[in-house]
Amino acid sequence: MTAVKDFPLSAEKTKDGGGRTRLLYGFTGITLALVVLCLGMALFYAGQDITQGDVQRIFYTHISSFFGAFIAFSATVVGGIQYLRTRHPKWDSLALAGVEVGTVLAFINLATGAIWARPIWNTWWTWDPRLTSAAVMFLTYVAYLMLRNGIDSPERRRVFASIYGVLAIATVIFTLIIIRIRPDTIHPAVIGSSPSTGAEGGFEMSSSMVTTLLFTLLTWSFFLTPALIWWRIRLENTLERVNKMKQIYLER
Repeated sequence: MTAVKDFPLSAEKTKDGGGRTRLLYGFTGITLALVVLCLGMALFYAGQDITQGDVQRIFYTHISSFFGAFIAFSATVVGGIQYLRTRHPKWDSLALAGVEVGTVLAFINLATGAIWARPIWNTWWTWDPRLTSAAVMFLTYVAYLMLRNGIDSPERRRVFASIYGVLAIATVIFTLIIIRIRPDTIHPAVIGSSPSTGAEGGFEMSSSMVTTLLFTLLTWSFFLTPALIWWRIRLENTLERVNKMKQIYLER
């Protein structure tokens, strides 16, 4: 039970456990309100793109989900490094939560990109450098989860996952910068400029679009992603307590 009691986000009924639970509920409520506001701004406040029409509105979710995944995978790096330093299971729980949340957000990024591509490029998928790197990033973390579950020894599993999670961030960074360094990508650079010329699907952003994008980015990166990670850690702590109780029961 040590790993569960010591973890800062544990749901264990300790002296301050109720306070943490109330904090989590409050943070979750604020997050839900902000996410609803983001959707409203994307649908009704942001101006319509002249070239792409309403389909461009999906980009607020598309871009924000990627940056949310970046935050989640960065948490995995922190958790992995700290676990290798301290061998404390709480950091492995953080790393695992980061991967699971980041993988879901990376999938949302891919799915919304495909939905946008169909009316703009007349195809659901093309092997553009940015799209390919995003797919490789997603599959890299799916492999993390599969390989992790294939190791029986808890200590070996945590060490392997920590090293893998730290190294895998390279795929995220590469996906983030590829449209800045590859002149042959047709993926538009919504933030900043791209070296590609004649790329279809690019657009100029009005002030309302910029405001909506920034607000959505901040919400997904610093509210939605941390809230999901927090809930996942809480679930992991509960699972650890259940397994501990099960082990004690079987040993009787």
